[in-house]
Amino acid sequence: MQIEQKRESRKSAIDDVHDPSATQNAAAVTTPDTPIPASNDEIAFSADLLEYNSDTDTVTASGNVQMLREGNRLRADTVTWNRTTGAVEASGNVSVTDANGNVAYGDRIEVTDTLKDGLVENLLLIMEEGGRLVARSGQRNDGVYVLQHAAYSPCPVEDADGCPKNPSWQIKAVEVRYDPAAERVRYKGARIELFGLPLGVIPRFSHPVGDKGGSGLLIPDIKINGVNGLEVALPYYVRLAPNRDLTITTHAYTDQLPMMEAGYRAIVGNGAYRITGYGTYSRRRSTNLTAAPSDKDFRGYIDASGKYQFSPEWSFSGSLRRVTDRTFLRRYDISRDDRLRSTIGAERIGTNSYLSIAGWSVQTLRLGDPKGQMPIALPVIDYRLRLPDPILGGKLKLQANSLAITRTSGQDTQRAFISAEWNMRRLTNWGQELTFTGYARGDVYHANDTLLNPITVYRGDSGWQSRGIAAVAADMRWPFIGQFLGGTQRITPRVQIVASPKLANLSLPNEDARSVDLEDSNLFALNRFPGYDRFEDSTRLTLGMEYALSLKDFSLETIVGQSIRLNRRPTLLPNGTGLSEKISDFVGRTTVRYKDFVSVTHRFRVDKDNLAVRRNEIDATVGSRKTYLTVGYLHLNRNVTQQIEDLSDREEIRLGARLAFARYWSIFGSTVIDLTGQKEDPLSLADGYEPIRHRLGIAYQDECLDIGLTWRRDYQSAGDARTNNTIQLRLAFRNLGI
Repeated sequence: MQIEQKRESRKSAIDDVHDPSATQNAAAVTTPDTPIPASNDEIAFSADLLEYNSDTDTVTASGNVQMLREGNRLRADTVTWNRTTGAVEASGNVSVTDANGNVAYGDRIEVTDTLKDGLVENLLLIMEEGGRLVARSGQRNDGVYVLQHAAYSPCPVEDADGCPKNPSWQIKAVEVRYDPAAERVRYKGARIELFGLPLGVIPRFSHPVGDKGGSGLLIPDIKINGVNGLEVALPYYVRLAPNRDLTITTHAYTDQLPMMEAGYRAIVGNGAYRITGYGTYSRRRSTNLTAAPSDKDFRGYIDASGKYQFSPEWSFSGSLRRVTDRTFLRRYDISRDDRLRSTIGAERIGTNSYLSIAGWSVQTLRLGDPKGQMPIALPVIDYRLRLPDPILGGKLKLQANSLAITRTSGQDTQRAFISAEWNMRRLTNWGQELTFTGYARGDVYHANDTLLNPITVYRGDSGWQSRGIAAVAADMRWPFIGQFLGGTQRITPRVQIVASPKLANLSLPNEDARSVDLEDSNLFALNRFPGYDRFEDSTRLTLGMEYALSLKDFSLETIVGQSIRLNRRPTLLPNGTGLSEKISDFVGRTTVRYKDFVSVTHRFRVDKDNLAVRRNEIDATVGSRKTYLTVGYLHLNRNVTQQIEDLSDREEIRLGARLAFARYWSIFGSTVIDLTGQKEDPLSLADGYEPIRHRLGIAYQDECLDIGLTWRRDYQSAGDARTNNTIQLRLAFRNLGI
């Protein structure tokens, strides 16, 4: 039995099967020609011709016959109803629609007068969810379909031009039972065919076809890895309740002991949470390559998160990510993160206020990162209030913040501050947009064990310290707009002046303001340091120019600017950031878009003295959703002091592409290459070309089938996570797997 389009000899039935609205129309309760039954015990019907034989007590209806009872509808060319036995026999373009919306087509159907039970020859059953069952014969008892020599597939049987085609995959069986109430199909003597080729025989097998789901095995994942050998991951899904489920996965390896994975998910009345855990026993090689491997130790990983919304304003969230050792995640291809962050927090969002009480900790997986230097922040409190009424013609925002960071073998820091920020925006008659800003803040710090901080400029002084901050700013944007090339262009000069007195910065510890760099995003910022621990104390003038061009299918946006310090005070900003001298480097960004086909963003920083490119960053995408090319390039050549690890120079390129062909097929690939050499990092031993990762693959994806074969090579090694090749097979069937 093959699922395919029926012959033209049953034209009206075929029109219903392949018309997208067929199921909806067939499941309609009534038509203008069919009266509504007065009760469930009555049958309403309509026909072009009606005959009654009093001798046999039979009614014969012909010509567009429709019968309706208890939500079940029968349509046929001819229907004979024996009123004595209750038997109904229909022939000619027959279809029966049950109360659930399932439509059965056949050459001839025998049913009872309830239209619920009966026999069908050459059956085509279209399920409400879109799947199809065909059978040589079948019957329906108490709403359950039992089919003989049947086949099932949820795949389309027509192409885009309406021509018949074979489904991508189907299940053939000696017997099939379909229970619409349970939304499940069960098979006896089943075999799965992929593109007409048998994959295997399964004596007994079942899967869901609706929204209820069920428990059972999922499609396995298959990998071949140079470290672990052949891996087969076999998931078993357990549906505990409509809002709770559990997936237990056994990872079997040829070169390692098995690993168990369990994932639990739940949706509760006011939130949701999930917990995933991994565990195994294996030899653990130290990240020190000269050390001998350990005996088989327990190794594992837990990843949990959740969020609860107690009211429209209040919510609580948390996450936990912990692993037994630094190489477990990479060794078993679970994650490539090199730092794991665990969080906990409560949040209140009001109309004009915001409150966050949180905490977080970090587990490092980076080689050379001492565990004792990792921070634990608890609590982190942040409160913000925006006063609704104007003050002196502007808006006033208040903020209170506190932070406590502890380390097991490092510097401990506590910080608290309160601040006020006033902003007033005005538009002049000449079209200038003026913004005036006033900012004031008071800080209190406490630090101990500062000598344990390896970077001197981040330490600050031990004990209690305080700081007062004041800053004012005036900003003017003057846009000029006009028509150009059939579109609109906008030229916007921008001038900003910021003034702040000398501040006590270096006497305070620096926990959150380390990665400072002049970029287009912070060119006009009041404080160009990230975080709160450092504040730029200077009087400076910032000049910029923005340009935007908008055509029918093309757009261009660019910004370029430079900053000038007007006072002679030594700057706090490190060398290489573009801000250490009186006149800053040039910085800018350009974005070009053509329809949805091309998108290019270029960020740059150019040395003011010799026009050397200190920052060159390109992100480009060309193509459609199915066929595309992506390019990412970053080159930082800023001559930053090597002791400041947060600002190290580097160069890398990222490439990715996908090429679609033959409608459903595609090939894809990506690569990440480290181009950092001694020019960018004098301490580097690299030669300027160090591959990080390569990936190639081929995929097939249609409406009901997803197949992918991927090869990946990882070049980085750390402990027992060595350079290796991985081949992965992905196979997913719509409606199949449980």
